[in-house]
Amino acid sequence: MDLRTGSRVVAGHHVLTLDGTVDLAATPRLHDVLRRFVGLEPPRPILVDLDGVTVLDDAALGLLLGAAATTRANGRTFAVVCSDTRMRKRLTETRFDRAVAVHPSLGAAVADDVHEVP
Repeated sequence: MDLRTGSRVVAGHHVLTLDGTVDLAATPRLHDVLRRFVGLEPPRPILVDLDGVTVLDDAALGLLLGAAATTRANGRTFAVVCSDTRMRKRLTETRFDRAVAVHPSLGAAVADDVHEVP
């Protein structure tokens, strides 16, 4: 399954939805999408919704970390939404969740106002 993306604004947050397989073959597309998304105007907090992702490899995690760093350097917040238990376990095992806030739902992320992990 190929990577599919979508975007919308929810409660003042730019939301990027990823769906499908995010593996090495998809990293060029993910890189381009993240680069454009991080540069969106007006500047708003960014949420990346991983609920439709079936595979997320290390290269994709690296791209998400890079996008989070760029977003923070520009004075904005960046977080991930993930309700899938298996995927949340992967984010914990790789310690991704120590660098980027991971929320169980879009509603929780918006309600928490995308507070970052220190």
